[in-house]
Amino acid sequence: MKAGASKVDITPSGDKLPGIFTGILDPIHVRAIVLENGAQRAALVTVDAGAIPNEIWQRLTTKAEAELGIPANQVILTATHTHSVPFGWSVGYEEQLYQAVEEAAAALQPAKMASGTGVSYINVNRNIIDPATGRWWEGPNYQGPSDKTVAVLSFQSLDGAPIAVYYNYAVHPVITGNLDLISGDIPGAASGYIEESLGEDAVAVFSYGAAGDQNPIFFQQTYDLREIRIADFAARGEDISNAMPPGGQGMDRSNPKVAMLMEQQKQMNATLGQMLGEEVLHVLRSGLARPVTQASISGAQMTVSCPGRNRLDKGRAGYAGVYEDADSVPMKLSLLRIGDTVIGGIDAEIFTMIAQRFKAESPIKNSIVATLTNGMSRSGYIPNDAAFAQNTFEVVSSRVKPGCAETAIVNGFLDLIEDTGTSAD
Repeated sequence: MKAGASKVDITPSGDKLPGIFTGILDPIHVRAIVLENGAQRAALVTVDAGAIPNEIWQRLTTKAEAELGIPANQVILTATHTHSVPFGWSVGYEEQLYQAVEEAAAALQPAKMASGTGVSYINVNRNIIDPATGRWWEGPNYQGPSDKTVAVLSFQSLDGAPIAVYYNYAVHPVITGNLDLISGDIPGAASGYIEESLGEDAVAVFSYGAAGDQNPIFFQQTYDLREIRIADFAARGEDISNAMPPGGQGMDRSNPKVAMLMEQQKQMNATLGQMLGEEVLHVLRSGLARPVTQASISGAQMTVSCPGRNRLDKGRAGYAGVYEDADSVPMKLSLLRIGDTVIGGIDAEIFTMIAQRFKAESPIKNSIVATLTNGMSRSGYIPNDAAFAQNTFEVVSSRVKPGCAETAIVNGFLDLIEDTGTSAD
């Protein structure tokens, strides 16, 4: 086995900040790992972006296959889903995406790989019954389903020097979203902390898990800011109490309470990033399986489709939606196998129980789910079957009808495992 890694800064310059952004909290990056086993190559790539348009995935994989010998179905290209970059801001990082993969391929060196898992409690199910209204709303549900697993893949030189770490966790990167500052949010803070700790130019690549219904566990400042923002808009004659507030707009930064809450947001982001990073380091220190220097590499992809719907009414949550039938919704599934580890990728945001069901049914012990991967489906959120009974904002906005997606996704991943071989290396 060989491995190489690269990190490329994609932070926009201060005079080119798009939209409502007023500054930069921390830099954003493309991070890449390229693997080779003598016969095959693969790439694990993550970009600090809300999502990755299908066209960018297509162009990147076409070029990587033609020029670097990395087959398109052996690329896992994931967005961190930070809410602190402009959605739709894609042309700003397309060249750097390929640059990171190219540099990682150029840095290939003999390596050993090991896998392990840890646990982190910085996430929480985000769907509750509001005690004031008795309706579904967004808030920390400590009893709700949540996957605390931190999956870790370590890549080291043969003499033990760190090359890269690939880690997967299910949490929405929304802590800094109210600040109107460019930020990598929790993934950026965690990766930066890991890289600083490992040194030796190691690269820590975050993988966005099944976080469709998972928020940071400490998110109270956002609710306080939300109430202030609702009041600000109400004073102007606009009711946004059951709508998605537009970023940090409407916030009076001269208000001492607003300034204090925003500063706490910054502190909380650093804290949760450090906590997640420390758990990755804990796994690297004492939780890894015996390293291997040889591993198979294979990949496969497929598209599954489910009946679609268009919502005809409005409102963020708490009420059942009104819908009409729509075209079926395609979802791209990708699966990359590296030795006794499989990474299942989907181009949408799915609820945690879908990923947990796949991991429970997978014949491969080390099974990981990376969402918002290899493009962007028009599905919206994809709840598990049972969750469709809840009028949460993810459910009412989903463009797929209930009763199809959970099984289609799980069975699709299982079929892809069969396509890449089921026996452990």
